[in-house]
Amino acid sequence: MKKNLSPFNKNIKHGLTHFSLALIGLFCILPIILIGIISLKSRMDIHRKPPVLFPCDTPTKSFDIRACRWSLEGYQLALGMRPDPDALLGFRLTGNIVRIYLFNTFLYATAASLLVVGLAGAAGYAFSRYRFRGHKVLLTAILAITGVPFLTNLVGLYQMGISIRKSALPIDDRVFLVLVYVGLFLPLSAWIAKGFFDAIPRDMEEAALIDGCSPFQSLILVVTPIAAPGMIAIFLLTFVNVWNEFMAGYLLVAKNEYKPVMFGLYDFMGQNTLNLQVVAAACIIIALPVILLFLLFRDRFFSAMVEGSIKG
Repeated sequence: MKKNLSPFNKNIKHGLTHFSLALIGLFCILPIILIGIISLKSRMDIHRKPPVLFPCDTPTKSFDIRACRWSLEGYQLALGMRPDPDALLGFRLTGNIVRIYLFNTFLYATAASLLVVGLAGAAGYAFSRYRFRGHKVLLTAILAITGVPFLTNLVGLYQMGISIRKSALPIDDRVFLVLVYVGLFLPLSAWIAKGFFDAIPRDMEEAALIDGCSPFQSLILVVTPIAAPGMIAIFLLTFVNVWNEFMAGYLLVAKNEYKPVMFGLYDFMGQNTLNLQVVAAACIIIALPVILLFLLFRDRFFSAMVEGSIKG
């Protein structure tokens, strides 16, 4: 039989668990903290020898919080802030990261995520509720597709993009890139959606049918609200993956004005190899929308992940 731990031993166990989790969390967030500190330094403090972590030293003290020299120089250069009396805030943003690349990536991530949610939801519901010839084979094939490295498909996708540009099809690089992202993240999302639909009892749909609902009405009015947390989780996973993707946006888009934000950061780093505070500020600006999105939907996301892992 398992022995019950004494209150003292339980406190030690909980304390060690919390300490370990705090240590892991600190290890994960440390690079972000360092980038944030670098982004708030001036160029003079960036190139100091010997370097200092905090720009708060004085001729007499190694650290004096009242003497900290925090600067927004990096953010001003990364955003391309220019005075403009006609602007609402008295300035306008002329930097390509905000003006071009962030807008492009937000467009790609939103469009691809919505399409993936719709298609994965339909596929997941069909695989969960219906049995048809080739059901298991098709499920296995979809899962096997996720194991194919994306780099192996880039040559074919590159040639496909060239052929589409030469054709008369009304598909530009933006539409093509969105379709590539949908194909890249749809297979795994369909499996995730199937797990969420498997967790929803069929009895609820049958009760709705008895009450006079059509199969489509029961899907929209009964199943969809219950599966909404799972669909939000799929949306967030796809959105973040598209936001962080680099190779497809770099190779499959011809015009720089259509490139995503990761290409913009790559190009920006080449122009600011000596201005590390500007590169760090650009990294914070790029990461901020995704962080805010997760903070906004964190409860739904984690509850959906836990529910899907337990019931799916």
